[in-house]
Amino acid sequence: MQPKVLMGKRKEERFSKPGYHKRPRQEYADESDDELDEEERSQLQSDSNSSSQSTSGEVGIIESIQLKNFMCHSMLGPFRFGSNVNFVVGNNGSGKSAVLTALIVGLGGKATTTNRGSSLKVFVKDGQTSADVSITLRNQGKDAYKPDEYGNSIIVNQHISMDGSRNYKLKSETGMLISSKKDELTAILDHFNIQVDNPVSVLTQEMSKHFLQSKNEGDKYKFFMKATQLEQMKADYSYIMETKARTHDQIEQGVGLLQELRQHYLEKEERYKSIAFVSEMQSNLEDLKHKMAWAVVNETEKEIKPIKDNINIGEGRNEKYDQKLMEWQVKVNEAEEKYKAIQDKLEKISEDAQALQPQCVHLKADVQAKRKAYNEAEAHYNRSRTELKRLEKDDELLRKRIEELKNSADQISEPEKLERQKKVASLKDQLKSVRDQEVMMVQEMDQFQQAIYKDKEEYARLKREELDVKQALDTKQRQLKELKDSKTNRLKRFGQHVPVLLEAIEDACRQGHFKHKPIGPLGAFICLKDAELTLAVEACLKSLLQAFCCDNHHDERTLQTLMSKFYPTGYRPQIIVSRFQNKVYDVRHRAVYHPKFPSVLTALEIDNAVAANCLIDMRGIETVLLIKSNREAREVMQSNRPPKNCREAFTAEGDQVFERRYYSSDNTRPKFLSKDVEAEISHLQKEVENKMAQLSTSQQHLQTIANEIRQNEELINKCRRQEKELQIKIRRINTEITDLENVEEHQSVDISTLEDEAQENKNKMESVKRDMQQQRGILEELKNILRVAEHKLEEIKEKLHQVEEIASPVKDELNQADSEVEKSKHHWKHYEERQREHLASIKKLKDELAAKEKELKEKIAQATQICPQRIEVNRTVKSLDTEMNRLRDKINSERDHHGNREEIIKQLLEAKEKYQDAEGKVKNLKKFIKLLDQIMTERYKTYQQFRRSPI
Repeated sequence: MQPKVLMGKRKEERFSKPGYHKRPRQEYADESDDELDEEERSQLQSDSNSSSQSTSGEVGIIESIQLKNFMCHSMLGPFRFGSNVNFVVGNNGSGKSAVLTALIVGLGGKATTTNRGSSLKVFVKDGQTSADVSITLRNQGKDAYKPDEYGNSIIVNQHISMDGSRNYKLKSETGMLISSKKDELTAILDHFNIQVDNPVSVLTQEMSKHFLQSKNEGDKYKFFMKATQLEQMKADYSYIMETKARTHDQIEQGVGLLQELRQHYLEKEERYKSIAFVSEMQSNLEDLKHKMAWAVVNETEKEIKPIKDNINIGEGRNEKYDQKLMEWQVKVNEAEEKYKAIQDKLEKISEDAQALQPQCVHLKADVQAKRKAYNEAEAHYNRSRTELKRLEKDDELLRKRIEELKNSADQISEPEKLERQKKVASLKDQLKSVRDQEVMMVQEMDQFQQAIYKDKEEYARLKREELDVKQALDTKQRQLKELKDSKTNRLKRFGQHVPVLLEAIEDACRQGHFKHKPIGPLGAFICLKDAELTLAVEACLKSLLQAFCCDNHHDERTLQTLMSKFYPTGYRPQIIVSRFQNKVYDVRHRAVYHPKFPSVLTALEIDNAVAANCLIDMRGIETVLLIKSNREAREVMQSNRPPKNCREAFTAEGDQVFERRYYSSDNTRPKFLSKDVEAEISHLQKEVENKMAQLSTSQQHLQTIANEIRQNEELINKCRRQEKELQIKIRRINTEITDLENVEEHQSVDISTLEDEAQENKNKMESVKRDMQQQRGILEELKNILRVAEHKLEEIKEKLHQVEEIASPVKDELNQADSEVEKSKHHWKHYEERQREHLASIKKLKDELAAKEKELKEKIAQATQICPQRIEVNRTVKSLDTEMNRLRDKINSERDHHGNREEIIKQLLEAKEKYQDAEGKVKNLKKFIKLLDQIMTERYKTYQQFRRSPI
């Protein structure tokens, strides 16, 4: 009989839980009816039946069981059971007892019930930390337990830990967790009438052995009491009688409390009657509240009207802004076309000038060569003319001397005359030899001078090359240092001072010097999707990669002041002023699209919207294509019409391609955006080494030429010193000859010798004249050739000058056209910004209108709750509020005198409710005790019958 006792205990526990299919019995009834309803009476009577109602065969059936790490089994099952009787057979140790034990434990039974241990931890397999049991119960038909939650099956999962603790998971047939409480499992077992600790329901081997082997009648009677739950029923009856006694005590206490509540209720009722005169003022206050509610609605509607008017006016202006934008877009297009035409014209002029430049260089070299030849011929002619003058002078002196000698021949002794003539002849031979040396010295000096002139020209050219190499070397070394520094700080690639400048900007922001923190350098926010396009992007953006962007001119001036601390004048990065926006421009309508090649905008990942917008404004990156191959770039841009909205393209080598022009890049490697820093460092180191080797070779060559110039200058100086010595010697010989020829003594001179000398001198003069005549012809011919070459050079120079004169106004036109383009773009951006602000203001007004309309709806809803029928109110909210405050003050004054009316009413209702509730509960408890006495009498009789009935 023990199972029924347990069942009865569970039923008693269900009295306080209203969620089950059977209606619970409450300790205190909420109703104040004089009689219990028929349902309660029938329920109580049904509980008195000795046998529990059987459930349908569609619920409570064990469908399957599965064990994991349970007892000595790692994994057992799942076993699927039939709807009727199931026999589990197998060898010893195959798991028959484990299945039975798992059913008891898995459905909430205690470890002692299984007769296999005192703690659940003995069921965990050795070497494991936990065990799991999963049991599936059928839940079908009209008696199903919570079918909406569990469905057609209830899955009971139990997890047993090594320390003997366990937890439950009750799941639906789909595996969804419904509950993890033991009470829910108990309710399910009670609903299905499953009693795992009843030996009649689950009979273990130990219990069956004990029952069969025991010869003690007392043990068998105890087994009978336990199996039929009569033992449990006896305990339940004892508990019910104790509860009944406590309930009697509570009823006695409730009767005394009921009198106190009745007295309290009557006091509150008397107090309420004493303040009835305040109702009229309260009614007036309520009327004013109704008016106030609809007055607030009226004022909100009045606030909405000007907003709608402003929106209508603003939307009417949209067409004006669209028209202005269209006008300035047309002007921008015209200005760009004009700029492009002038640029094409200037490029054609530049091409003409470049075509003339090689001719000019060639003619200039030709003129220099011919002028040199003419100068050499002229120098030879001048030397011959000098020689002729000297010979003529000597001839004149000889003729005079011959005359003198003829006149004084009779007066001079013959020996002296002969001696003087010999001496003069010897001195003249010396003079001729010295003069020949002087001529050779002059020629040598000319040769040395020409060599020095050539060497100096070569030296100057090499010096310029050395300067270029040094500048290139300094640049490469600086770039190499920046690249090495960028390994630890990427920002140093954009300039050595960028990190400290950014720190200064951060400090200035913290001190509030900037309205908006400047953004930069722009290249720091750029990341390329394709590394092969790095040089192309750098060629497109150029100095913009190092530029900074400010929101306003105040921030620009502040940033300029900061930059002046780190950068010398003329070397600071560019600063762009543009209003900051949190979203990237929508450029889909003016961006270039090509199915194969990306634009600069789409090829970049830009982390900052301000940086992206700045590049769009300043460079138009949405209209520039990136094409790796030079050939494909020419085909896309020049062979066919360029894609729509495409202005230009850049190749992977950095070349710039227009529709009719192509410009090669000066750079061969990227500087700022390259990801492979080590490769760039290695490449730059090789370039630095090459430049240093080139510089060393150039310096050695310069040193060699400098030594040659110094040696030639020393030789010229030596020749000049020798020339001076020869000139002194010539003057001394001439003086001696003159002295000998002017001796006062009339010496006899050999006139025939002087005549021979005069004839020889005359012959020399004729020879020099013939030579001069020939040289004059050559000189004239060289002069004509030089004049022709100079004329050709002048013509080329004149053409170049004319080209420059033509190019100068074209450049001015180009600058003016560029200004017009920038001006038109500025106006277009101005109106675009104005339109954006205008649309933003309209959006703000619409948002405000939506908020106001929402507020109006809320206020109408509030007003409708206060007063469902709309009231026409002519008074303002302020006047109504003043009158309401006056009435409130008056009502509060009365309340201070008599008490708060609402509070009094509230207290009255609470006192009445408590009194009526307590009165109803006391009545219901009395009826419950009376009915319980009858039921207990019947149940006790049935209990006695069960005890006496045979097994």
